[in-house]
Amino acid sequence: MTKTGISCRIVVLISGSGTNLQAIIDACGSGQIAGNVVGVISNEPSAYGLTRALRANIVAVNLNHRDYESRTLYDQALGDAIDTFSADLVVLAGFMRILSADFVKKFEGRLINIHPSLLPDYRGLDTHRRVLADRKSVHGATVHFVTEGLDEGPVIIQAQTSVDRTDTEMTLADKVHAIEHQIYPQAIAWFAAGRLRLEDHHVTLDGNLISGGQTL
Repeated sequence: MTKTGISCRIVVLISGSGTNLQAIIDACGSGQIAGNVVGVISNEPSAYGLTRALRANIVAVNLNHRDYESRTLYDQALGDAIDTFSADLVVLAGFMRILSADFVKKFEGRLINIHPSLLPDYRGLDTHRRVLADRKSVHGATVHFVTEGLDEGPVIIQAQTSVDRTDTEMTLADKVHAIEHQIYPQAIAWFAAGRLRLEDHHVTLDGNLISGGQTL
C-alpha cells in the first residue's frame, strides 16, 4: 500500500492489445492516478500492449508461459519479474492466465483485476455471449481484488450498460470496454491515493467498508 503523497509504482500484466493498459497510462499522464506504470509484462510475445508500453517509454517484458514446464515455475518467474520493479500495485488487464495460490498470496491486497460482467454473475469466459443467450437487459464490468477463487475476489467498483435487442457480441464488447476504461483508472486512483484497501477480505474506501463495491 502506498502512502499519501508517494507515487504509486504500477505493474500491468497483459496478454493482448492493451486497451485498458492505455486507459491506465493516460490516467497517469493526466494526473488522475497519482502514480506511474513502471512495467508491463505479457505472457504473449505478440501482444500489442507491449508496443503501447514501449511507445510510452515504459519497460516492456515478454515472459512467454510456453517457456516454462509448469504453472508453478512460470508464476515464480512472473513474481520475480514484478519484484524487479518494486511494484506497489499489480494490475491484471486482460491477462489470460489463471494464477496459482502462491502467486495470489504473495501479492495479496495489491493485486486487482477487471472482469467483463457484473460479478458474481458470469464468472469465467465468454461473458458477452452468455449474457446475450440469457436475454439479459443489463451487462457491465467489475474491478475486484484478486483472491484464489476465479473471479471471486471482493468487488471494488462496478458499472453497467444496457443490452439492446440489436446488440451482438462485438457491439456489447465495445460497450463494456468503454465503461472498463472509466472504472479501472478510478479504482487504481483510489489505491494510489491510499484510500483503497483490502482488510480481512473486505474492501474499504476511506476507512469505510464498501460491501459489494462502489457503482459508477
